[in-house]
Amino acid sequence: MLSPALFELLAKRLSHTIPASRICTDPLFTLARGTDAGLYRLIPGIVVRVDSETELISLIHECRESNLPITFKAGGTSLSGQTITNSVLVETGDGFSGFSTDEKGLTVNLQCGLTGSLANARLAKYGRRIGPDPSSLNSARIGGIVSNNASGGAFGIIHNSYNTLQGMRIILADGSLIDTRDPVSRKEFSSSHHDMLKKLENLSIRVRSDSKMSDKIRHKYELKNTCGYGVNALLDFTDPLDILEHLMVGAEGTLGFISEVTFKTVEEFPLKATSLVFFPTVRDACHAISLLKDCFITAAELMDRNALRAVQARPGMPEELKILDDESAALLIDTSARSQEELETSIKRINQVLAGSLSLFPVQFTSDRIKYAKLWKVRKGLFTSAAASRPAGTACIIEDLAFRADVLPDAIADLRELTEKYGYRKTVIWGHILDGNFHFVITPDFNKQGSTENYHRFMQEMAELTIRKYDGSLKGEHGTGRNMAPFVKEEWGNDIYGVMQEIKEIIDPDNLFNPGVILNSDPFVHTKNLKFYPVADEIIDTCIECGFCEVSCSSRSLTLTPRQRIVVFREMTRLLADGSDAKRLRTLQRGFQYNGDATCATDGMCATACPVDINTGILVKKLRMNSHGIYADWIADRLAGNMAVVTAAVRYVLGFIAFIHTLIGTRFMTTATGFLHKASGRKIPLWNPFMPSNTKNLQLKSDADDLKDQVLYFPSCINRTFGKSTDYGQESDLIRKTEALLRKAGFAVKYPDNTDHLCCGMAFDSKGFKRQGERKARELEKYLLRATENGRIPVYCDMSPCLQRMKETLDERLRLFEPVEFILTYFPGRLDFSRLPVTVALHSTCSNTKMGLDQKLVVLAGMCAKEVVVPDEIGCCGWAGDRGFSYPELNASALKALKSRLPQAVEEGFSTSRTCEIGLSLHSGISYKSIVYLVDKATSKGFVSAVK
Repeated sequence: MLSPALFELLAKRLSHTIPASRICTDPLFTLARGTDAGLYRLIPGIVVRVDSETELISLIHECRESNLPITFKAGGTSLSGQTITNSVLVETGDGFSGFSTDEKGLTVNLQCGLTGSLANARLAKYGRRIGPDPSSLNSARIGGIVSNNASGGAFGIIHNSYNTLQGMRIILADGSLIDTRDPVSRKEFSSSHHDMLKKLENLSIRVRSDSKMSDKIRHKYELKNTCGYGVNALLDFTDPLDILEHLMVGAEGTLGFISEVTFKTVEEFPLKATSLVFFPTVRDACHAISLLKDCFITAAELMDRNALRAVQARPGMPEELKILDDESAALLIDTSARSQEELETSIKRINQVLAGSLSLFPVQFTSDRIKYAKLWKVRKGLFTSAAASRPAGTACIIEDLAFRADVLPDAIADLRELTEKYGYRKTVIWGHILDGNFHFVITPDFNKQGSTENYHRFMQEMAELTIRKYDGSLKGEHGTGRNMAPFVKEEWGNDIYGVMQEIKEIIDPDNLFNPGVILNSDPFVHTKNLKFYPVADEIIDTCIECGFCEVSCSSRSLTLTPRQRIVVFREMTRLLADGSDAKRLRTLQRGFQYNGDATCATDGMCATACPVDINTGILVKKLRMNSHGIYADWIADRLAGNMAVVTAAVRYVLGFIAFIHTLIGTRFMTTATGFLHKASGRKIPLWNPFMPSNTKNLQLKSDADDLKDQVLYFPSCINRTFGKSTDYGQESDLIRKTEALLRKAGFAVKYPDNTDHLCCGMAFDSKGFKRQGERKARELEKYLLRATENGRIPVYCDMSPCLQRMKETLDERLRLFEPVEFILTYFPGRLDFSRLPVTVALHSTCSNTKMGLDQKLVVLAGMCAKEVVVPDEIGCCGWAGDRGFSYPELNASALKALKSRLPQAVEEGFSTSRTCEIGLSLHSGISYKSIVYLVDKATSKGFVSAVK
């Protein structure tokens, strides 16, 4: 075991070139950040986040001197233990997020820290995308995608990383850097590393001259194959620099660090259609694919009955799934085209061919974007959906095989028998059938005696079945990792395995990078350092730590992500149960208070990215509720029972603060309130220049009943207290602006009785006061039902977060609207919209995104402004109700990229949450207001129609 003192010394030496904030030896963070989606657990001694090649080179030199191995981690979606270590873990930071392309998007330069989905989003305007298309594309980063030679289902062999690569920047284990796209860099590297390149060249000559080896390599790569090193590079290229470059693909960080790549992009057809087609058996589904070989199919995904059972309750899945028998299977068939005519022709051809197959039901294609997206979201989340159905406390292992089409049905049948033989029942099988590549999931319980030995025997027999009987690939696309490292020699034989050992020796002679991954002499390494999943809480017990949630988390760059919160919570649960290390437990508990609890926005955005809807925010709220004492609960009761007094008091305080600001100015106000905030231990909220004054003259009077259509306006408690901030200029506060706009549209505005006492309860629930939150929800429900005549009159709420909670908690008879949906539903025909000659920015709140209104916000803004900008990589703003006042660093971290993502032409920003708009204004350099202000400017009275 490596000494902690070594890592502390390394941290001290690194601090001269890397900020201390990105160097971590804290036990909580080394545990949390040291996890990936695989089945193994190693805790790094130190975690370093690097933001530049210079920082990484400095780190490499320091580690070489200390003889400390280095492992690289990008998105951490690796499934076979590629990105874990007990030594030095290097994470790619924000400095590796570069993107550029040629003028037509035919090639793209991508730095290693960019996610695949973001790369595609930026390429969309060219009608292009990157070739690799793994299911983890939303979370997987370019460095990991290339390092695992990820492919996916869309022409996985043709369009994988290896075959679309045009060049890369590589940092090797001696700290040298080579840019294979730059002639000068190639020349200098050829001179400085002549011996290395000569050895690679000689190795290539030797392999090409050995017909037995070269024939076997060519034969093996007729299938998808990511088992071992990409020795096909020795045959495909003669220039040793080209060989070196392509050996990096699929090398899982064991040969070098890939800083940047250039890809050939592939065409992304604008029109798509998909169909889920059911068959009596897997064999029938495989036969159907052979019939479709002359059709234009962009993907065909096989799902056996267990796979379908794992997802049949998901939204958007057909009802037919519930009546299938145990032998049934399905193909999710995808086709695309440049024109509607081409698409219809393609669909017609596929239908004609499938008419002669044994499909159970009529084949129906859909090109509806929402239905299409739901079907493919379910498919891409199939691994996690299958994992979620496993018994609590069991492990989840996914493996990834490839076979030729003629043996595929038999291979799947034999694998099923094998899993049954070893007690792995209800095995889930699915895959990219066009490439003969399928995945399967087993769920061993490693807590049981003998389970590890049983798993070892299963893996041995599975390798024998795959290689000897069916001449298949042990790894199709997930990378070798620790789980398959003991079987690489068995797949390739002694000669080619020896070539792989030479490759490692030539490029990384000191075994500095990711030792033991891909090549490992320990035949039992796949059964060691297994990750255990203690039963911790039903909210998160189904989590497999895949990390899909992380891109949606506002605290991901500040403290912990949802995955990391779950990892730490599970460890605390384990330590508490077995009492093995009380000191470590106390350390984790203390650290979790701030890093896990206080800086969690509890916005639930993690659930939108999670294929099985795990909402880590609910767990945090539960922990908050359990941590409250009787006194805190008593205070919450008093506040809930006296909301009118509370809002009046807050209005007074806001007015007083605004008065002080006018007296002492922004500079002194910032200094003084910063000191008070810090000295009070965050109990005094931190003031900022966009802090609103109070709402003036709050008198909510309903319009008289007349022939006008009625709307019940429920102003949130936030907007009943928060008035204008200085950036609003001469504008009125939101309540007055909303009243005026509704009346302009021909509505009589009504208010519920006792409005100033009402609250949706979210302010209480988010802090863990669930009972008080429920009480306020029931009060609001009673008054709204009375005022709307049991739902006859529509209800308008001016804050989308409040409206979302109302939809979740109130009577379904109520017709509830936030600004965007209400305006789009009722204003066309009542008001004339004119597009103003301005460029505006938009921010969809977490609530609007979860309600599916993010694109409707874009539509509405597009009716009002000439150009609309939605900055990418900006998700939850991190204000989290009132948390932005107490923990402003959360908001700052979540929006750190916002200003750089806004074009200079942007004049104003718009959203649908007053508190979010404070943080957005603070970190953008422009003023953010409710979308209502933009709509008011862009509309004039038109024809008034009746409300239905």
